[in-house]
Amino acid sequence: MVATAEESTVKLIELSIPDLFVLESPVWGDDRGSFREWFKDEDFKDAGIDFHARQANLSVSMKNVVRGLHYSIAPEGQAKVVTCAHGELDDVIVDIRVGSPTFGKFEIVHLAAGEERSVYVPAGVAHGFCVTSDIGALTYLLSSPFNAALELEINPFDDEINVAWTIDGEAVVSPKDAKAPTLRERREAKELPHFH
Repeated sequence: MVATAEESTVKLIELSIPDLFVLESPVWGDDRGSFREWFKDEDFKDAGIDFHARQANLSVSMKNVVRGLHYSIAPEGQAKVVTCAHGELDDVIVDIRVGSPTFGKFEIVHLAAGEERSVYVPAGVAHGFCVTSDIGALTYLLSSPFNAALELEINPFDDEINVAWTIDGEAVVSPKDAKAPTLRERREAKELPHFH
């Protein structure tokens, strides 16, 4: 299917957390399936966002899996562009940037394969998701490569943050995430990024 330049534009809509955007782009479908552009460098530049993909990841999880809350303390920062490639999930973004006006606040963005939404996650925030369908696949682009020594996590069930995870039954969480420090513990240890 041929689209006009206006139809193929990825529209960036800022949310309540500074620099966090929902991306909307049209989905074209027919009896064969669907097609969507979910990242376009030109549209990011037009919105004043300098994002360069350095790594691409794909995460496949079963229903009620909770992954996160993960963040990077890489000196160059690590922004992400995430989209759902299969099933449905709720993407969770927590502002953990010391000095941010929305420090400790979170946003939940529902993502589903075949829908028009993706998310731009700025550097310095924590990211996680939970799968609400039988199987969910999240694909994401990273602005800096994975570096195990610089990748940290915050407990996804931290009472101070109090994320309203949309799971149906018992959460399935990795041992590492289940034992992760709280936001307060990370702040006291000076292991949080700063707001610029």
